[in-house]
Amino acid sequence: MSITESTAKRYELQDPDVRLMLEVRDDSAAAFEELMLRYQNRLINLMHHLMGRRDQAEDLAQEVFLRVYRSRKSYKPGSKFSTWLYTIANNVASNARRSMARRKEIQVDGGDDAGMGPANPLDRIAKAASGQMPTRVIDRAEMGEVVRLAMETLNDRQRMAVLLSKFEEMSYADIAVTMGMSVEAIKSLLSRARANLKIALEPYLEQGARPPSE
Repeated sequence: MSITESTAKRYELQDPDVRLMLEVRDDSAAAFEELMLRYQNRLINLMHHLMGRRDQAEDLAQEVFLRVYRSRKSYKPGSKFSTWLYTIANNVASNARRSMARRKEIQVDGGDDAGMGPANPLDRIAKAASGQMPTRVIDRAEMGEVVRLAMETLNDRQRMAVLLSKFEEMSYADIAVTMGMSVEAIKSLLSRARANLKIALEPYLEQGARPPSE
């Protein structure tokens, strides 16, 4: 899709990260380092939730930044920088999942919560999916594990859309650009994902029964 000069200028004026990326385009190492500082942990956490393994998430985040740097000379802002970055991240994650499926080495690490930070998006997902505070007193670590299992019941596209919505608080329009879908398709995708999460979480919230592990 062609990006007009007026569109590029608008995003340059509105988004400080776009301005940093334009400096990267001009070979500013300091600007690239600043973008990495701003997005590295966010990318690692996103990849961790998508792939299930912290070590793999770190490798994939590094691959995303490598692609950003390699494509710097052709960069022209047609969206917010975060939208452009997560479009690359979505492609990297999709390629990694296909590669894992071909090798039949898909593994889920159930116990590593390191580096997720206090504002774990899965906590918010659990509350949104349940629609109400659970009647049981639930240990936070236990709840995190249950929500992780519930997230595994979603297909790849649903999982990505939920994480971008809850984790990055992206708009429908930005998620649509990131995932190469229409806004209406994203709304439908998120609606199905939330319904599936609610179904997966309700037995635990009501009775303590965990979702089945893949």
